[in-house]
Amino acid sequence: MRIPSGVPGFDELISGGLLKDRLYVVSGPPGSGKTTFCSQFATKGAIDGETTLFLTLHESQQELVSDMANYEFGFDKAVSSGHVKVLNVFDKEAQRLFSSSSRSSGDFPSNVENLSNQLVAFVESRDVDRLVIDSTMLLEYYFSDDLNALIKFLTKLKRADATVVLISEMTDPSSYSDGHYLAHGVVFMHNYLEAGGMTRGVQIIKMRGTEIDCDIRQAEFTNRGLRVDPSTKIQT
Repeated sequence: MRIPSGVPGFDELISGGLLKDRLYVVSGPPGSGKTTFCSQFATKGAIDGETTLFLTLHESQQELVSDMANYEFGFDKAVSSGHVKVLNVFDKEAQRLFSSSSRSSGDFPSNVENLSNQLVAFVESRDVDRLVIDSTMLLEYYFSDDLNALIKFLTKLKRADATVVLISEMTDPSSYSDGHYLAHGVVFMHNYLEAGGMTRGVQIIKMRGTEIDCDIRQAEFTNRGLRVDPSTKIQT
């Protein structure tokens, strides 16, 4: 079964949508559209009656809603409807979510196994359909001494009964991380500063179970959010 991404034009690149209950990584440099892509993904889920947990290291719910208010795809309505729940890992609510496996109340889980187990348990107990994690920096921040933290975390998440999109801060599409190897699909967001201004593109690096090419397709920000032109290739 495939589900729509919520990003106009993108699903035409992947045979009509993302395969349900799989793990995807969205990578790219700052300002390339990763968070906007994931916000549209969450909003589309809400429109279709699904529930999304948007777990972020960077912003509060209020900040993310404010950022997305510049667009008209309805992220604010999705949040107010209750179908999209934004949790910042430093908020008290997130600390309560993760503290039950910690050694003392209010602590973040002491290891990555505890974190992944708690997150998967939350997803399954709350019937979460879509999970967005912004970003891999969360693991680097908390588990910098565990070289295999990302592998452990993603291996567990792949078993969750939800479609997971993980944002990665990687800026080189030719450099692969453990997350890229473990994920069912990898999307890279490009931006090029040229004489005529900023050129943006989307590239499907990997998508299991889907026939793809690896050409960079033109993308742009509009008042309705990120939009992909699947018929226009960007020459680099």
